[in-house]
Amino acid sequence: MASPLILAIDQGTSSTKVLLVDRAGVIRARGQASIGQATPNPGWVEQDPSEIWDSVRRAVAETVTPEVAAHIVGVGLSTQRESCVVWDRRTGEPLSPVLSWQDQRTALLCEAIRGAGQSQQIRRTTGLPLDPMFSAAKAKWILDRIDPDRARARRGELVVGTIDAFLLSRLGGEPLIEAGNASRTQLVDVQTCAFDPALLDLFGVPEGALPRIVPSTGPFPTVANLLPLLDGTPVLSVLADSHSALFAHGAFEPGPVKATQGTGSSVMGLLGPVVAANPDRLHAGICRTIAWWVDVPALAFEGNIRSAGSTLVWAADLLGIDPAGLARLAAATPSAGNVHLVPGFNGLGAPWWDSAAVGCLSGVTLGSGRGVVARAALDSIAHQIADVIDAVRDSGVPVSGLMVDGGPTRNEQLVQFEADMVGLPVFRTETAELSALGTAHLAGLQAGLFSLSDLAGLERPGRTFMPAQSEADRRSARAAWLGAVRRARLVPELQQMPDHQPAAAQSGRGGN
Repeated sequence: MASPLILAIDQGTSSTKVLLVDRAGVIRARGQASIGQATPNPGWVEQDPSEIWDSVRRAVAETVTPEVAAHIVGVGLSTQRESCVVWDRRTGEPLSPVLSWQDQRTALLCEAIRGAGQSQQIRRTTGLPLDPMFSAAKAKWILDRIDPDRARARRGELVVGTIDAFLLSRLGGEPLIEAGNASRTQLVDVQTCAFDPALLDLFGVPEGALPRIVPSTGPFPTVANLLPLLDGTPVLSVLADSHSALFAHGAFEPGPVKATQGTGSSVMGLLGPVVAANPDRLHAGICRTIAWWVDVPALAFEGNIRSAGSTLVWAADLLGIDPAGLARLAAATPSAGNVHLVPGFNGLGAPWWDSAAVGCLSGVTLGSGRGVVARAALDSIAHQIADVIDAVRDSGVPVSGLMVDGGPTRNEQLVQFEADMVGLPVFRTETAELSALGTAHLAGLQAGLFSLSDLAGLERPGRTFMPAQSEADRRSARAAWLGAVRRARLVPELQQMPDHQPAAAQSGRGGN
């Protein structure tokens, strides 16, 4: 390992992963440290910020030796998004738990804001639907409890931030937040990449308590107290995890779209210039977000799907088997027929954004067996991705192909069905740690180890799945799925519209 190395730290929901990457883009070492989460009340999901920081230190120590540390020329960081925490600016000590991106405790707060007629303005400014997933309502909830009159926040004694900002603060220096992460707070004007005063007012978050927004390449503080890394090693890049995966796929131009599939799914690609300049053309159920800011901010679209891998876990528990057994059961079932599982366990995300939607297993008969339920659970992941892709294509955004990553994509039956439902080639990468790899690539770009053309031309091992169904069969399958979605959303069949139109636009339901 004598060549220059980049250390990539990927702080995720369930663990922190670390990679050492050389100048050829090859992963030379890996480390990982798991973290827990707590659910003290229904819908609440918390994490311990000190445990998150400790997981970073443990994963780095597992991966880096003192001998290797001397060859590390820079650090890249990718982080979970939207999660929110408050800490003391002077001491750096956390003053709240991390409210996870999964946390739903602010649902009533969001409904009150929607009832006051503010949701459309929030979407126009931030590119995001009003939803408990994003950071703004979480920030208000925390501050209402630890600084109800906002006196400490206004004096700048408190810092309200996302995970990237919290981790950077542990290295010293002023609080900073990377542009892509900032765009997920629902406090930022996505066109100007600046905090919006009206939104800060609406959510009760004083600007003096917020980190300063910086590009994805900083400048960031140098490393301190992260042994065995050498103090003074530069942090060269910070990216939000889903954005980092898009960068790792080499999707530097509009056209390629990636779908990261884990607990939920993130479907993301760069916006073309026409839609970026005319945001009203973008489908109402699709988010606008900042993918990264290198030379200039790069705008992306995204569809956030709430339940993917978690659907498989739920179905496996229901059937009394493990997820591997569920996959075997689905593999032995050629088709789910007219049985559909719409996983609205906590409402539906993109492109519906309907918090009132419910989980719905429809089309079952006395002849529907366990295999059909298993297959319907698997198929739901592909259909939800196709919902987003159809809405994006309807907006005039080019989609040339789909690139997939994440645990569920190890299932070839699923990936083939995704190709059939989106009607596009689907490339499945063999690299598991794309969120870490993307920020390693950007850090290496900053260190001069790579050029952008080098990164675009990197060999990315994987397999391409081609659509095997006819267009007529695809349309029939999609229409049947959309009928099941209407049932889950309690939308009468008579109000159905063309297949790509989300029912929120048809009936007034949903969170837009």
